[in-house]
Amino acid sequence: MLLRGVSKTLPGHRGVRFPGPRVCKKVSSMFSYSWKKQKALMRAQNEQSLPLHKLITESPTRWGSRLQMMERVLEQEKAITQVLAADKKTRHPVPTWQDIQVLESVTAALKPLQDFTDALSGEAYGSVSSLKPVIHLLNAEVLNPNEGDTELTQEIKVKVLDYLNDKYTDPATDELLSMATFLDPRFKTRYMSTEKLEDIKVRAASETEALLVENTALGESPLAEDHTDREKEAATAPQSAKKPKKSLGSFFKKTSSAPASCSQRQIIEQELNSYILVMAADSESDPLE
Repeated sequence: MLLRGVSKTLPGHRGVRFPGPRVCKKVSSMFSYSWKKQKALMRAQNEQSLPLHKLITESPTRWGSRLQMMERVLEQEKAITQVLAADKKTRHPVPTWQDIQVLESVTAALKPLQDFTDALSGEAYGSVSSLKPVIHLLNAEVLNPNEGDTELTQEIKVKVLDYLNDKYTDPATDELLSMATFLDPRFKTRYMSTEKLEDIKVRAASETEALLVENTALGESPLAEDHTDREKEAATAPQSAKKPKKSLGSFFKKTSSAPASCSQRQIIEQELNSYILVMAADSESDPLE
């Protein structure tokens, strides 16, 4: 989905065709098919004190290869211009200052995405519960426009975010993602509003209660059984045990009546509140362990 959002953003800017990849492909092809140009590029790199890197060609099956191609052209701009400008037949593909400005703006917008997607693709286990946190992270940090961004960089970021946010504005989809995030011990309530949290808690309690009702045909509810067992253990404590001597502090304790048994719904709500109060799991841990 993120790749589609980027692909739909790059083809044009205000209806103008985006020439960046086309220019970079022409430049890369001129050096890849000529060993003389490659040797001249190495000499120019030494003269310009640039890294001895070869140019990169975009591969349709490799995510991020277009960005790597544009970054390499920007890195070797001076050496490329020196080599191509020396021959009248190869002057036409030399990147202009407008091309360089566009390439710099596009790479500034896509570079944070590449670092983020590299980390995301390295995950051994992906789940739908991380989708809402990922979108929040993209909006708040990764694609958040900065003061130093050019107009084109900001517009690319905004368009990518608009595309991703529109994909998950459906109420049913948003509720599903919120429930999945709530049940993930790594995130819980971190990425939802107070009003949304109350709705999710009510739904989680209702669905849990309905599931327990369905299971009553097979036996007593596990929650109620566990609660009843604790009460029975307290009531059937061995009476024959030797009564310990009272301490001075025991005379100051107020006798309290036995707590009334809770309903199944109350037990579920107590468990949910306890789950929320427990410290969230580490974000790099496996939520199923």
